[in-house]
Amino acid sequence: MKKYFASLPLVLAEGAERDRMPVGGQAVIEGVLMKGPERWGLSVRKPDGQIQSETWESFSRTKRMPWKLPIVRGVVTMVEMMTIGFRALNKSAQIAVGEEEKITAKELLLSTLVAIAAVAGLFIALPLWLSDIAVNAWGLTQTGKNVLEGCVRGLVFLAYVGGIGMWSEIRQVFRYHGAEHKTINAFESGAVMTPESIKKFSRIHPRCGTSFLLIVVAVSIVVFSVAGSGSILWRIGARIVLLPLVMGISYEIIKGASCAGIIGKVLMAPALSFQLLTTREPDIGQIEVALLSLETALGRKLSPSDAGGDRD
Repeated sequence: MKKYFASLPLVLAEGAERDRMPVGGQAVIEGVLMKGPERWGLSVRKPDGQIQSETWESFSRTKRMPWKLPIVRGVVTMVEMMTIGFRALNKSAQIAVGEEEKITAKELLLSTLVAIAAVAGLFIALPLWLSDIAVNAWGLTQTGKNVLEGCVRGLVFLAYVGGIGMWSEIRQVFRYHGAEHKTINAFESGAVMTPESIKKFSRIHPRCGTSFLLIVVAVSIVVFSVAGSGSILWRIGARIVLLPLVMGISYEIIKGASCAGIIGKVLMAPALSFQLLTTREPDIGQIEVALLSLETALGRKLSPSDAGGDRD
């Protein structure tokens, strides 16, 4: 009993640390990327079944002015996440297939341009074009057109995710996405950090980028309405220019909802339910990878033998 009370301050301190510690993650190829307060941790399952982990320092401009201002910090955070995400995907691909080939700067630039073109075409130009057709056919008002455009954008996004989810390789990534969420949920709940314990937690997490994207769709209905009328090329350009503002506002909504308790959970429920499409139930091995990634990002073990509780 005396030993228990001696260890209690450490346990309470660890619980408080989990409440305030910013952790997040991303599924990659055969692995998980985690972000701790000071470093990134990447863990990937190798072809021989072993897990390889790497780490690098985490630095964000959102800690300094003017980048930490509301809305601005959301845009900066998204740019940083995309940059780190590309790096992690590149490295995970090398580890997962057992090859050391690196993506050149030219190949990275080309893939980025293709991705931007695909986003502009699928999620900006296509919904705008379809809403124009609907206006001519049904005689909608400008407000009705904006709402319809946003709804079409959401449906296109749902169809896209549902389509790529049919590929076995993407389903595997979705399983690691579920493992990432379960691990973060367990950590933030102060649970015993073992794969078996983590598996009991939800694969839904309020700060997921999937939910963020659906909030973006909703916010775009309001923000894009200021673009007004004009040629379709002008309106596409206006929406691209306004996209950072949409991202910044959406970030603040997600951030606010995550701190609003039960009210925030209720408001975010429709967006959170979308994660049922972008996550799958992971197996113990995938959760093991996610746990190791989190430990790498935190720079310490989270297993029971290192938790500070009673032990011989």
